[in-house]
Amino acid sequence: MKTKESSYYKEWTEKTEQETTKKPERQDGFKTSSNIPLERVYVPENITETYKEEIGLPGEYPYTRGIRRTMYRGRHWTMRQYAGFGSAKETNTRFRYLLDQGQTGLSVAFDLPTQIGYDSDDGMALGEVGKVGVAIDSLEDMEQLLDGIALDKVSTSMTINAPAAVLLAMYMVVAEKQGVPPEKIQGTIQNDILKEYIARGTYIYPPKPSMRLITDIFSYCAEHAPKFNTISISGYHIREAGSNAVQELAFTIANAKAYVEAAIESGLDVDIFAPRLAFFFNGHNHFFEEVAKFRAARRMWAKIMKEEYGAKNEKSWQLRFHTQVAGSTLTAQQPDNNIVRVALQALAAVMGGTQSLHTNAKDEALALPTEDSARIALRTQQIIANETGVADTIDPLGGSYYVEALTDEMEAEAIKYIKEIENRGGAVAAVDQQYMQREIRRTAYETQKKIENEEEIVVGVNKYRLEEEPEPELLEVNESFVNEQHDRLQAIRKKRDSVKVKKALEELKFQAEGNGNLMPYIKEAVREYATIGEICNTLRDVFGEYQG
Repeated sequence: MKTKESSYYKEWTEKTEQETTKKPERQDGFKTSSNIPLERVYVPENITETYKEEIGLPGEYPYTRGIRRTMYRGRHWTMRQYAGFGSAKETNTRFRYLLDQGQTGLSVAFDLPTQIGYDSDDGMALGEVGKVGVAIDSLEDMEQLLDGIALDKVSTSMTINAPAAVLLAMYMVVAEKQGVPPEKIQGTIQNDILKEYIARGTYIYPPKPSMRLITDIFSYCAEHAPKFNTISISGYHIREAGSNAVQELAFTIANAKAYVEAAIESGLDVDIFAPRLAFFFNGHNHFFEEVAKFRAARRMWAKIMKEEYGAKNEKSWQLRFHTQVAGSTLTAQQPDNNIVRVALQALAAVMGGTQSLHTNAKDEALALPTEDSARIALRTQQIIANETGVADTIDPLGGSYYVEALTDEMEAEAIKYIKEIENRGGAVAAVDQQYMQREIRRTAYETQKKIENEEEIVVGVNKYRLEEEPEPELLEVNESFVNEQHDRLQAIRKKRDSVKVKKALEELKFQAEGNGNLMPYIKEAVREYATIGEICNTLRDVFGEYQG
């Protein structure tokens, strides 16, 4: 960072340099996790002189200070705890417990077979049913998952991508059975396939048909479920795969631009779908860099939507985001330390203006969270909201010379990456070229080397270790439910109307071979209790599978 040196600052710098010859500074490098060099101290000359244009006020373009005029003074962020394991019935019990404890939104974790469109009794699902999330095979499972939960009173986030259309259709049908019309349901499907190719791997179809499914959802929900967020463009998994904060920001925005362009090319007006786009960011360890990242993201997105895509609706300019604290920073060693990490990461998300927040449990580096550790994670959010005072004023770090300068730096560095991606033909082309994947791998490797060389300290892992670690109490999922899940699937296939199921799947295949919107046909198949595997296999027959 270059500064205009006032005589006052210059004099201070000279005195400090003299002092450090006698008392040297720590040799830590003094950089953020994205290798942005940090000044000793930040002064007015470090920050932009165009306050109104670049920083502004909350609720006004370019939204650097927040997308709402009152932010948390109106209401706190939505407090979600990501949950899902074993059967739909078990997960429903955890959902009800968390809602009773003050959680204000559901967040569903699905098991791996569900994420890649296989039924629980498929050979591909062997050993994975209910392990990293809840097993959902048919509408009956979704009905059980949401039993007793009023879908007109709670918003639900679903971390699902390749089969997002199927799970959304199930959710809509359950709501209808409760008497809740689609226009009243609220929530988010992740539905971000590009980051699956880049960082996570739970894809099914190649990019082109995957993008078609996404824009079909945009179009269908704009008409039928206008309060539902049709995508959560995720930097979270990009960061978990090993990127730094600048890469997370840049690659997420680049992917978002690809979705906007695909929707426009499909014939949608930008102001029809853009207000329901949402984002999902990682809350990592470098407190100030994370706050700056969130502020820069809002400003970048506002400029892109207004200036590049000509959006007229102010809601199209506003970047709304959910934050989950960084699972990759949790350690199996001394897991109680994770409570502190989570609290600081969550605080950064709140100081950065998140709309929704999930706090990880202390034991997630070892197993799925116990009820006790999930409660502590939720209490962390509640303490931040109710006891710290940070929610009482908007953007409390706004105007900090350091934070404003770092926000500018984050934006500038992210724009460099976005320009490189655009020079390669955009995000889809960059994925095919493995550009973003290579950049993430390089950064992950460099970070790991720093940890191994103790250039980067991880408390309890490479420093301040214990000779003997106490054995924590862990959640054990009873795998006896897997046979029950198989039996339930067989029973569903026997009792449903097989003629109607066959007809619905044939119609879906016919439409997939054409270019019509697939959502109504997926929904009809779901309504007849076609399974997720049957629906996804029908589309596999038409679209093929992506070979990464």
